[in-house]
Amino acid sequence: MTSTSSSKRRLLLGVLALLLLGTLAFVALRTGPLAPVKVQVTEVARGRVSPEIFGIGQVQARRSWLVGPTVAGRVRSVAVDVGQVVQPGQVLAEMDPVDLDQRVIALDASLARAQSARAATQAQVADAQARRALAQANLKRNQDLARQKFISTGALEARQQEVASAEAGLQAAQANAGAAAQDISRLQAERAALLAQRNNLRLLAPAPAVVASRDAEAGSTVVAGQSVLRLIDPASLWVALRVDQGRSAGLAPGLAARITLRSLPGQTLAGRVERVELLADAVTEERLAMVAFEAPPAGVSVGEMAEVTLALPASAEGLLLPNAALQQYEGRTGVWRVQGGDLIFVPVSTGAQGLGGSVLVAPVDGAALAEGDRVVLYSQTALRPDARISVVESLLPAGGAK
Repeated sequence: MTSTSSSKRRLLLGVLALLLLGTLAFVALRTGPLAPVKVQVTEVARGRVSPEIFGIGQVQARRSWLVGPTVAGRVRSVAVDVGQVVQPGQVLAEMDPVDLDQRVIALDASLARAQSARAATQAQVADAQARRALAQANLKRNQDLARQKFISTGALEARQQEVASAEAGLQAAQANAGAAAQDISRLQAERAALLAQRNNLRLLAPAPAVVASRDAEAGSTVVAGQSVLRLIDPASLWVALRVDQGRSAGLAPGLAARITLRSLPGQTLAGRVERVELLADAVTEERLAMVAFEAPPAGVSVGEMAEVTLALPASAEGLLLPNAALQQYEGRTGVWRVQGGDLIFVPVSTGAQGLGGSVLVAPVDGAALAEGDRVVLYSQTALRPDARISVVESLLPAGGAK
């Protein structure tokens, strides 16, 4: 009886050992290092890709003006405030004229004196002309008398000398009149220069615009060329777009754009590439383009960030795959095609890509890939041709990633 009980015990232990070994084998083959690699697959489709270029930009004004004095001085007053609409010729600010008004008054007095001097020289010219006419008349009478031997030669020579003296006096009077006229021209030019300098102290709006900033207040001292006010044309707003050079193929003027401002995240604005800059940013490795709004929105701020998507022409029809399906194996780019339970690496070349993740592919080196083929989209670990796989709907655990 003891022997029978011992046999049963050994049989039970043997069964338990076999169950344990089976369980360990099952765990090793299903969840351990020998378990198949879980993969998620997708099918190769056929279609077209509409490539898009994405970039970040900043709202800027194409037309802006920095309004300031042409000479150093102190700001007397500022007549406008930020956000105010101004019209051409409107007075925006005024600089302190210091002594310009007094200098203009002094020049006016000098000009009046010069005009009086010119009147005097004109009177001298008239007097000299009268003297010359009288001397010429006397000379003619004496010449007649000399031919009749009524006067001596000396008397005739005296009359000739009077004519020459009157002619010289007239020339001197005319020269004085010319000098007076030149003085008047000089003083008028100096007065015009002072008035122009005085008028430059009144800072005027050059065009219809909006005041963007006040850079100086009344009482501030500014140098020549320093800005007192900054104006912008709100109708000229555009986005200075920066695009990664590696993704800028096809960037050209005229491309349609979708603009999303940071202040209006749920609204898409239409635009168009106005200009592509010839100079790229060598530090950030970006190309620069200017994207104009078709209708600038109200209330947009200069300097605001914007997201811009540019639409390129659709590509030719071809095989489409998600970009995530592309893998690297032995230094080559390709996809893992699932055939039955086997994996076959298919080298491919890539073409146009869309922002949604779709990419055009074409097999190379005689490899086979056709519409409807199943390829690995995601895998638990790196794959090899001899790897055992298990196709699953999703690699995420039930309920989503934690």
